[in-house]
Amino acid sequence: MSLLKTLVLGFIAGFLATLIFHQGLWYVLYQIHFIPADLPPWPLDPDPPLGVPSVISKAFWGGVWGAAPAPFLDRYRGATYWASWILIGAVVLTLTALYVVSPLKGQPIPALWPRFYYVLLVNGA
Repeated sequence: MSLLKTLVLGFIAGFLATLIFHQGLWYVLYQIHFIPADLPPWPLDPDPPLGVPSVISKAFWGGVWGAAPAPFLDRYRGATYWASWILIGAVVLTLTALYVVSPLKGQPIPALWPRFYYVLLVNGA
């Protein structure tokens, strides 16, 4: 498969996975009160600086995270392929959000426990 096709398919898969699986699991955790009431799933509040709905911003970045490792994981098949994606989503994405994105936004690095378990689950989804 060509590199461009792999990147585009990775972006589309990441975008849709964020809307379906990430936010779907967020909904389940929200309903059983593991997620605070002020953080609903599929948020439509405007996200600065462009003012797009927050869920679309999340899906866009999910697409970027889907496209970035796609060329590297394209060679794997079967259980190795899926395990690699889940590990990247759960571990790499979570650690990046905590230790890179939070400081870039001028926010303190959040406490890991017990939130870390839920973030691993949601990002792995």
